Amino acid sequence: MKFYIKQHKYYCSIDLHTRSMYVCILDSKSQVKFHKNIKTSPDALMKAIKPYLDDLVVAHVLPALGSRFL
Repeated sequence: MKFYIKQHKYYCSIDLHTRSMYVCILDSKSQVKFHKNIKTSPDALMKAIKPYLDDLVVAHVLPALGSRFL
């Protein structure tokens, strides 16, 4: 199995909800660069991540699906 091992300058995690999303951006040394609860909208997200777009990896955190989906 092949794994993705490329290193990046910034890493972003997004915990998405209906009306808000928690966005956390870390640098390659695990220092927090951005950590806020923002409005769920494309414009708000782009404003938050724009300073880091030169080398950013984004992960989306899905809410718990519950046992009926297992």
